Amino acid sequence: MVRVAGNTLGSDVRGSLNYALEHLGESLKLVVVLGHSGCGAVTAAVDVFLDPTTYLSLVSKHTVRMLVDRLQVVVHAAAQRLEAAFGPDVSHHPRYREALIELSVVTNAALAAYTLQQEIGSGEIDGVRVVYGVYQLKERTVWAPRCGSDEVDGLAAPPADAEAFIEFSNAVLQSQRITALLAT
Repeated sequence: MVRVAGNTLGSDVRGSLNYALEHLGESLKLVVVLGHSGCGAVTAAVDVFLDPTTYLSLVSKHTVRMLVDRLQVVVHAAAQRLEAAFGPDVSHHPRYREALIELSVVTNAALAAYTLQQEIGSGEIDGVRVVYGVYQLKERTVWAPRCGSDEVDGLAAPPADAEAFIEFSNAVLQSQRITALLAT
């Protein structure tokens, strides 16, 4: 098990996974990227996105700042998808921050799983699959929206390419979890 805040794929995480892949050989068949609802690292990145002045409080916290920096691309993309799906006024919704956090958490987990699958698949190790999910702390369930499906429970394979990520994003935005947060 490799635990890291925000499911960011820094060199320590990649090194640990590569070590496991090289030394566990045939017995390793599955790598799971598991985020969790309300992730603190993603929440910090969302808060910086919503109020850039809060970034100043991270200046002397180099390691936290690195996490927030790595997560900004996902947060920006999630915000753009929310606006495209729900209109420009969505950012004024009272639960926008919460929806942006949850969308960013699941997108980040899927993206990390996709990245790892590409790295593992392009190497010499065959038969190792990578899946993602988001552990919902209150419900004690795993949430993983899928492309072209209403199914959201349990672990799922990450989207396979850029087009599939768009479908994935649409599935997340149409999921009961996100629509309930943004209901009027």
